[in-house]
Amino acid sequence: MKKFLPLPVGVDDFKRLRQEYYFVDKTKFIQSLMDSHSTATLITRPRRFGKTLALSMVYYFFTLKDAEKNRKLFDGCAISRAGERYMSEQGKRPVIFLSLKDIKEDCFDLMLEHLAALMQSVYSSFRYLLEGDLLYPEEKEIFQSILSRKASRIDLQLSLKNLTLYLTRCHHRPTVLLIDEYDAPIQYAWDYGYYDKAIPFYRNYLSSVLKSNQDLDFAVLTGVLRISKESIFSSLNNLKVSSVATGSFVDAMGFSVKEVSQMATDFGQPEKAAELKHWYDGYNFSGQEIYNPWSVINYFDHNAKPGLYWVNTSGNMILAELLKQATSSQERDLNLLMQGGTIPALLDEGVIYSEIHKNSDALYSMLLTTGYLTLAEPPNPYNGNMRCTLRIPNQEIQFLYRREIVGHMESIGVQPQLLQEMMSHLLSGKGKAFEECLSSYLESVTSYYDTANKESFYHGLMLGLLAILIPRYRVVSNRESGYGRFDLAVFPLHGQSVGVLMEFKTADSEEDLAAKAKDALAQIEQMDYLAEFRTLGVSTVWKYGIAFWGKRTCIVAGTSDEVIAFPSTDQ
Repeated sequence: MKKFLPLPVGVDDFKRLRQEYYFVDKTKFIQSLMDSHSTATLITRPRRFGKTLALSMVYYFFTLKDAEKNRKLFDGCAISRAGERYMSEQGKRPVIFLSLKDIKEDCFDLMLEHLAALMQSVYSSFRYLLEGDLLYPEEKEIFQSILSRKASRIDLQLSLKNLTLYLTRCHHRPTVLLIDEYDAPIQYAWDYGYYDKAIPFYRNYLSSVLKSNQDLDFAVLTGVLRISKESIFSSLNNLKVSSVATGSFVDAMGFSVKEVSQMATDFGQPEKAAELKHWYDGYNFSGQEIYNPWSVINYFDHNAKPGLYWVNTSGNMILAELLKQATSSQERDLNLLMQGGTIPALLDEGVIYSEIHKNSDALYSMLLTTGYLTLAEPPNPYNGNMRCTLRIPNQEIQFLYRREIVGHMESIGVQPQLLQEMMSHLLSGKGKAFEECLSSYLESVTSYYDTANKESFYHGLMLGLLAILIPRYRVVSNRESGYGRFDLAVFPLHGQSVGVLMEFKTADSEEDLAAKAKDALAQIEQMDYLAEFRTLGVSTVWKYGIAFWGKRTCIVAGTSDEVIAFPSTDQ
């Protein structure tokens, strides 16, 4: 491993990486491909986990173009030490390498234009196929239509398949196909509302080249999602899938513990191992511990300073969808995750965008696939059991959740200042001021239909608000303490000294609010919900009995030896 070279921040070309930058040897991936690849292999990983670089490495190894020069790129690497059986295959195949990651158009027609431009560039690199009589006249006509970007939609759909035919005929060797971020156009089609048009097109574009194609040696596709239910891959019986939960090639993308340890040593920061682990470790790919490579590289590039490197590289649409559509149950799951806990899920690796609003398992499966959650306990696909438990991987992602929660509050009309004031009043026992802020919040963001769900709605709402206190406090929901279960509690952490306990009631009328709030506070005292605080040595605990009726609330607050009632506000 070369030392003291510049770090490859954003470098995804293998040749450039080997010649100019610090290098983490992933060439064993090539050996694994040669030993166990299928006709078509799909590898799904979160964004910026090294997918493009891995395919670039495979390209430089197999391509006929500049084969002798490319061989030097692998000198001293794991693949060169694996034996001549592997190196004898270097530079022996025609290779098509394209990336769909930049097709980010806001309508279907522009998406087709962008793809046509991409295929024009790909075909242009093989112009030599037009020489002589290798291609039939009609094939040359189609080839030229791709070059001039005047191809019909059908010819565009068949452009990859046709190119494998031409290359195989020319070189007398079947063609290798590498497609990076195959699902990026589909994600943007979902974002911009033309998903139903994009799916049939890409189904034909990919299946034509991958299914029963005698001119294809093998194909490797990378992406974030395995989009199978729209039948993009359902007709392929030769597809091998390596996902974040199941399959092989687990350390081909992302950094292993050993690799990160070596980097820390190489850059003179071996004492930073614990900090690196806390911030950027925690991913579990088919049972192997993996670090986020983008964040680790940026960490060392910023003089070993932790920061939100991965989460700031693009939008976080999936997480935003969770917050926008969250049910009370999902609010509780979110709070548990942010406390460092785990949640159960039935994993569906073929989940599609249209399903994430329909059930929690689909949403959590997508959060796992996209890198916002990881496996605490993996499923067992060999016996058909895809049940698993999930957790937040590390500190960087936990900070993202907190940031997105605050951003979501702003998007629905809650000013950050109101939220901060509300939490300040809550933690200082200012019941009247807390009630005024909470009433203002209810008035601005809730509807009659929300509040019609009674106590479970208010419970989930408060749980979501309190999430911004994490990680300075531990927020607990429905925990046994004393002689029953309290609704919500806030336990101090990291030098904090004050706790909070809340019990909720719903009233049948506005006139009933004060009585219900007093009942809630009385329940805290009668059931001795403060027992867990005493066990933890928390001496100051603010107790709140909170009653709701529609968009109005009444709060009765006190400590262990005092009760203060606040009349209902007329918001």
